[in-house]
Amino acid sequence: MIKLDLITGFLGSGKTTFLRYYAKYLIENGEKLCIIENDFGAINVDLVLIKDLENLGCNLEMVVGGDGAVAHKRRLKTKLISMAMLGFTRVIIEPSGIYDVDEFFDLLYEEPIDSRYEVGNVIAIVNPKFEKKLSEMSSYLFMSEIAQAGAVVLSRTQECNENEIQNATDQMSSIMEKFGCNRKFSEKLLVTKDWECLDKSDYAKIVKCGVNRCDHIKLPDVDGDTYQTFFYFDFKMNKDKLLKLTRDIFADPDCKGVHRIKGIVQTDAGEFYELNTTRNDVMTERVGETRAVLIVIGEGISKEKIAGYLGEPTL
Repeated sequence: MIKLDLITGFLGSGKTTFLRYYAKYLIENGEKLCIIENDFGAINVDLVLIKDLENLGCNLEMVVGGDGAVAHKRRLKTKLISMAMLGFTRVIIEPSGIYDVDEFFDLLYEEPIDSRYEVGNVIAIVNPKFEKKLSEMSSYLFMSEIAQAGAVVLSRTQECNENEIQNATDQMSSIMEKFGCNRKFSEKLLVTKDWECLDKSDYAKIVKCGVNRCDHIKLPDVDGDTYQTFFYFDFKMNKDKLLKLTRDIFADPDCKGVHRIKGIVQTDAGEFYELNTTRNDVMTERVGETRAVLIVIGEGISKEKIAGYLGEPTL
């Protein structure tokens, strides 16, 4: 049986960064690994950001979503069936940050997936600075991700003090209680170490964390149509100007539904940099030459309003 892992977490949590660390550990320990990037929308920036894992022998695949849960689930199932024939020992799915984890478990019980795969680990990534005023739907999806996880790994803890980490933990517990989940966060469940300091013993524990199935209120009609994604292909703008515009967008009350602005952007000088911003967090990093694309993700957001800041979206 092939181990099937899910690395999940709400928008901007740091899933892709953690995936790089986790995948390298697995490959170094003899796993024949496939990663399926299962994003919301037509373009997958995260696939570009882990492209170097191919040099280590990791297989990278993509499944796109954004056109309804049924079509999205069918494509993922088809992809898993095809990957089962290629001799992988472990497959990792990294879904969108707006993902109902129940879909993962539903898929595992379907034929022929149930005869070829077994659940490995569900790992939830949480940025302690996550947006605390989430909508009902976003709160539900956030709860789904952390409630089912065998391990909850906090990102960027080196930038947080103990009070911020404790407040984030309390908020996570509050969100779960809201949906009837009484799971408690223990030291065994939480990983709070700076990722640069994680050693082999830490990863050995994470890779055996498994899953946590727990009861909670199920919202009807969990639908990706609640969320919108706008794409800007071949997007060019100098970093300082774009950072100011993203701050303006997040500060605009009419744009309160924007959760994340991310992508790879080209400067006027021809250099490329990665942009990853949420309402409470900003990250930029220079990357090698590739195709530039900027993505705005949110719920109930106005295309016209975003266009006023960034121009008319390509898609």
